[in-house]
Amino acid sequence: MTERAVHETRSVPSPGCPPPHPAPRVPSLPLPPDSCDAHCHVLGPAAVFPYAPDRTFTPYDAPKEQLRALHAHLGIRRAVIVQSSCHGRDHAALLDALGSDTGRLRGVALIGETTTREEIEELHRAGVRAFRLNFLPHLRTPPTRDEIDSVLERVDGLDWAVQLHVRGEEIAALEGLVRALPGRAVVDHIGRVDLATGRDGPALRSLRALLDTGRVWVKASGVDRISRQGPPYADAVTLAASLVAYAPERVVWGTDYPHVNIVGEAPDDGLLVDLVERIAPDPAHLRRLMVDNPAELFDFPPTH
Repeated sequence: MTERAVHETRSVPSPGCPPPHPAPRVPSLPLPPDSCDAHCHVLGPAAVFPYAPDRTFTPYDAPKEQLRALHAHLGIRRAVIVQSSCHGRDHAALLDALGSDTGRLRGVALIGETTTREEIEELHRAGVRAFRLNFLPHLRTPPTRDEIDSVLERVDGLDWAVQLHVRGEEIAALEGLVRALPGRAVVDHIGRVDLATGRDGPALRSLRALLDTGRVWVKASGVDRISRQGPPYADAVTLAASLVAYAPERVVWGTDYPHVNIVGEAPDDGLLVDLVERIAPDPAHLRRLMVDNPAELFDFPPTH
């Protein structure tokens, strides 16, 4: 097979990477001004920003223009764009997106032992305020403690948060490591906990214990990923609401757009916005979830 044929074959979206929802509904929930989608992605376009050769999945393109249009449709002003593993450590698409909308966007990087301090400082100037550690084996080999320490040395002095992508049962095993991290940490997608273990399983006990430290946050994103019931994801929404009630000052929310590596069709992002009212029924908690908490965690300008 020729090199060109190999490239064309690998450009086909992978199973488990559906296109975004074709027509998300207009949310009925009016969000507070400066509300933030604290977990979303920019992917490609591959013709401009090629995907990493060693990626484990190939998504549909979801360029910055598409994300901006979605946020306008949903009534969201701010966003935190998380570098996807399909782009590896090439942050060109992320930097392009951040540079197109200064002040409204922040970023989360994927860096490693070969990332230079100069590259990290460029990312910081662009608006990156965290780096992500993937512990899911379908994305990469989980980082060792030496690798984590090396990255921490490279970001020293920048006050970046550590974003942890873990799967349920791993939270308890990693609790000691998370407690030992300097500064702030944030757990993606409600820790991708297994709701079959119940509200008092080891993963959720560890997650609540980490929230008790005052330095660990959690993202109430990915309710569609962990629900065992399907839309409107009542079981996962109930769990997210319990965490907001438990630690209202350390929970943020995100769409997870464009929803890669999922089973079935992509969720309706308009529905996900409307579910925020159930996740944070108290208006004060809603403002914290959507505005104040992400502003503090990701260094957005103060809001009034």
